[in-house]
Amino acid sequence: MGETLGLDELNRLSPEDIAARLSGQPGERAAFLRAAAEAGLAEAQAVYGQLLLDGAGVEKDEAAALGWFVRAAAQHHLMAINMVGRCYDLGWGTAPDKARAAACYRIAAERGLDWGMYNYATLLALGAGVAEDKAAALDWFRRAAALGNAKAINFVGSFHEDGWVVPRDLATAARCYARAARGGDFRGAFNHARMLGAAGKVEEAIGWLRRAGETATPAFVDKAIAWLASADLPAFRVRGVQALRQGAGAC
Repeated sequence: MGETLGLDELNRLSPEDIAARLSGQPGERAAFLRAAAEAGLAEAQAVYGQLLLDGAGVEKDEAAALGWFVRAAAQHHLMAINMVGRCYDLGWGTAPDKARAAACYRIAAERGLDWGMYNYATLLALGAGVAEDKAAALDWFRRAAALGNAKAINFVGSFHEDGWVVPRDLATAARCYARAARGGDFRGAFNHARMLGAAGKVEEAIGWLRRAGETATPAFVDKAIAWLASADLPAFRVRGVQALRQGAGAC
């Protein structure tokens, strides 16, 4: 039987009590968050939904996760609104609906959430669920970048490298990729490595390729290895591939 907590009991818990409960075993943490979620706390509903989505301390249940995100979103919890969008975007616990995802992202973006800005910009750039509008996408990426979102910073770099909306500017692209890499974005780390390699800074580039592999998705690693294997720079074709694989734990 799970713990039952009312709002009054939750409000009486000290910060130390809450921290202790959240630092326990995954199952205990999940049980406490569920009790707090059922008591109506939006933050707990959003976090418990994420646990269900990830299967962390509880059995993975995408449909139930969406249900908790919806409950928190109804209380205007910005990350929950964004996560409802993610569920509809990627078909987690529901049929994919890009238009509904875009609507959620836009709400979160307009209320100041950097991840809402980033996700909404991505759909605008692709024309998924909304009409394609790269100028608006860049504007939202820039807003998220101003809040320190590393993934958005990387995309601002891509716009400048590819000459989308703005004139092609490799120097600005390189600065954005360096910032994104330092901020922990694996795509930014890979792009930063590409630019370093082109500038002849091979050893530094190899280090960033290894760091990119540490957090990259398997699909990205596969694509990156294919690019490195055919790169003009000989060191990328051998040492670069090895570094990326080492970072990903594939060796």
